[in-house]
Amino acid sequence: MLLAPVEYACPSSVEEAVRLLGTYDGARPLAGGQTLTNVMKARAAAPDVLVDLNRLAELRTVSQEAGGGLELGAMVTLSELIRSSDVAETRPLLAEVASQIADVQVRNRGTVGGNICSSDPTNHLPPVVAALGATMTIRGADGERTIGAEDFFLGVYMTAVRPGELLTKIAIPAAGGARDGFVTVPIGKDGTCIVNAAATVEDGQARIALGCVAAVPVLLTCAAEEAAVRQAVQGAELDPPSDVHASAEYRRHLAEVVAIRAVAEASA
Repeated sequence: MLLAPVEYACPSSVEEAVRLLGTYDGARPLAGGQTLTNVMKARAAAPDVLVDLNRLAELRTVSQEAGGGLELGAMVTLSELIRSSDVAETRPLLAEVASQIADVQVRNRGTVGGNICSSDPTNHLPPVVAALGATMTIRGADGERTIGAEDFFLGVYMTAVRPGELLTKIAIPAAGGARDGFVTVPIGKDGTCIVNAAATVEDGQARIALGCVAAVPVLLTCAAEEAAVRQAVQGAELDPPSDVHASAEYRRHLAEVVAIRAVAEASA
């Protein structure tokens, strides 16, 4: 299906992009377009203005910060994330997970910020940034604000980014002595996830984020032992949806399996 008519703007700075988003009530930012253009074709979204972010070089940087942290611009593509030497040196899990998303064509266009901001429960990156304790920088007409990943995701397709605002950066803390893992059960090769789990383990303690079992990633902390992980997942009293791919009961079972495996992967 063809797109409905829509106004188009291509700003040359973040300030101009924020101004445009704040000027038009029906404006939407366009990053890689892997999600937005499809929902527009399906007439599930009808923005009045598309604000194309692809000229904003300042949002396409990957850099190591003092202390070993990592800063990702929201417009960094998944392919750029995979190729980054800074990512490989600091938190290689990010590249590993990005390489599992869809196919090369999607990864060449899809962006880190787009994957996170779409807040699709089946996406790969939301549970990863939640498990790693990432911090998001959001810019609006009144300036910048930061928010932790645990508070960023509000619901299905809903985040803390308000109308007129723009996610600009994702800050990943230094690993220190922590190690990371990610396990997913996909719908076919390169498909979206039925259930996934990201985990980071340090000093025998695990921080786990479960995806696809709720509207937002479910965060758990426990000892990095199989019995403790199983108990933590069961104690979360998950109420996942049922669909053609898996029943709620099966997703609850898979949540235990992938959480245990993600912690084991990180511990190893």
